[in-house]
Amino acid sequence: MTVEHTPTTLIVETTADEPCPVDFLGDTSDIVYFISMAHTERYGADHPLARAAAILKRTLRVNMAPLLKFADARTDNAAEEEMLEGLWQDATPLAEAARTVAEAIEGTAELRELTSSFPELPERLKELAGIAAWAADRGARVRLTYLI
Repeated sequence: MTVEHTPTTLIVETTADEPCPVDFLGDTSDIVYFISMAHTERYGADHPLARAAAILKRTLRVNMAPLLKFADARTDNAAEEEMLEGLWQDATPLAEAARTVAEAIEGTAELRELTSSFPELPERLKELAGIAAWAADRGARVRLTYLI
């Protein structure tokens, strides 16, 4: 038996009536790692991405809450499926959060250093902001999930 490796991927869904023409131009795993570490920051995680999230939240006062509303796309039971339905959120705050985090990383030397192992993170966040802005322009909601 062979096991196929699936790359870590962020999935962005919208409630728009049409497919989004905006897409990621590269691997989205950097976003998945970043939002995962940003979530663990509150528990004292010392990973560079968790430290970057702490600076964004506590020093720069960036509202990262829309980026932290995500879950595994795979479900094992009805409760998990129901939880996934609760992940739909307004697109505008997500677009603003993704754009603000990308700009902060690019504009802050310490954040650039902490995220240097994830060099495409700002670009992918800008692309996420574009997807969310497209959805917002259509009055659509968005949902973030991932596959590992």
